[in-house]
Amino acid sequence: MRVLIAGVVAVDGEASASDPVDVVVDDGRIAAVTARGEASDRAVDVRIDGGGRLLVPGFVDAHSHALGRLGEPDVQLGLLRQGVTTVIGGQDGVGVAPGDGAYANEYFAAIDGPHPDYPGGGVGELLAALDGASSVNGAYLVPAGTVRLEVMGRSTDAAGPRELAAMRRLVADGLADGAVGLSTGLDYVPGRFASTAEMNELAREVAAVGGVVASHLRGGYESGSAEGVAELAAIARGSGAAVHVSHFHAEPDIVIGLMDGLRDDGADATFDAYPYTRGCSLLSMPLLPPELSVRPTDEVVAAIADPVERARLLGEWFPTVVDYPSLGPSWPSMLTFGHIAAPDFDWMHGLTIGAAAARAGTTPAELVLDVLAAARLEVNVVMAVRSTRTDADLARILAHPAAIGGSDGIWIGRHPHPRARGTFARYAALLVDELGWGGAAALCSTRAVDRFGLGDRGRVRVGAVADLALVDPDRIVDRATYEHPLAVADGIDDVLVAGVPVLRHGALTGATPGRGIRRA
Repeated sequence: MRVLIAGVVAVDGEASASDPVDVVVDDGRIAAVTARGEASDRAVDVRIDGGGRLLVPGFVDAHSHALGRLGEPDVQLGLLRQGVTTVIGGQDGVGVAPGDGAYANEYFAAIDGPHPDYPGGGVGELLAALDGASSVNGAYLVPAGTVRLEVMGRSTDAAGPRELAAMRRLVADGLADGAVGLSTGLDYVPGRFASTAEMNELAREVAAVGGVVASHLRGGYESGSAEGVAELAAIARGSGAAVHVSHFHAEPDIVIGLMDGLRDDGADATFDAYPYTRGCSLLSMPLLPPELSVRPTDEVVAAIADPVERARLLGEWFPTVVDYPSLGPSWPSMLTFGHIAAPDFDWMHGLTIGAAAARAGTTPAELVLDVLAAARLEVNVVMAVRSTRTDADLARILAHPAAIGGSDGIWIGRHPHPRARGTFARYAALLVDELGWGGAAALCSTRAVDRFGLGDRGRVRVGAVADLALVDPDRIVDRATYEHPLAVADGIDDVLVAGVPVLRHGALTGATPGRGIRRA
């Protein structure tokens, strides 16, 4: 397909033009960038009138939970209307590959949802299943928790030499198949049972190929971030791998201070952060003991229903929840139901646990156990934090030179977090005045492409893969809110992936040129 994009202002993370240009795309790549009016529209298949809009490289969501749902039109639309052309999955140490996907589809059902096209096997099979299946590209991190489960099952023990060797082989195989790095989920199970030494062993395979270790830190973020960052620094020192802090949510001084500390420690470190104060996660992660969560779902549900175990949880475990760094004593008012896979509890979507418990005439802790049992643990919640942040605070974090765009977007639920459909449009509102569109393009595309080895993307130049978005800078705005989280963004109406128009005039074209991106 040959496409002419006429009359646009080209901007990427390295260069920003001021005069309109014409851009010719041929066979999936940018073939020419010429002065306005110099490119002929003869022998082109599609002509797009830029109308003075900005032409930017397609945005990269460096922390996404959309990978298993990329075939769904509403997910594609929600991403493309933000300019997102590539997502990186396999986050937080949990993913379908390697293996049959059963554990991820069970434990992370309320985060990732099932991956309907994954045939089982490994990273190669997963990436192949993404080729031609969507309008959006997908890349993948080898999830360390899934690797641990494949080798050690649900054991909470430390890995021995033979187990470590087997885990290293699985990581090496995934990287050879095209994974862009390794992810850890050190608050989730089974990842939280892995030691720093175990992570060092796996990270050596990543260092050997120039990949990245992306880590959901141990310790709950916010005021507990220093412990997790210190562990990541130890992994960087011990393995030589580049490291990346996933969804770094904390006060600006904490984020900036700890990232600068990693740099001063000699670590090659970056981070992603979404432009919202509230988070979102599994309800079971902060509110059930990890030794219970790691067991099969049938056993967990049975334990919750058992009067003796239930009494123990209510009397001994729930009083400790106040120590979770981002929650504290008022946790029932800070957790809002986003997804509950139990029809009898549909009425709770969008309510806090405290408000729902009051309506149900029960205590918050008892309600949590009732909901988790009825939904077989498939529940996610939007999580407020004790220390809110202003837009100026968020902009300070995102202006850091090590920042990369990542939504942590979860596409499961009737009342999800708005970050899935709003993050990249919201970046523009927060950052353009301070960083300009070149800085915004660096945050949203160019840095992620370079960091994760996504090939010849991330720039508007001859020879680059034509993953491109046209932005109307006067119209771009996020519409999703905590009250109305399903609204799609405005201001990006035309998007190309691999040179093929996938969004025209704000609507999907039905083309599916997306692919599984292998590490360059």
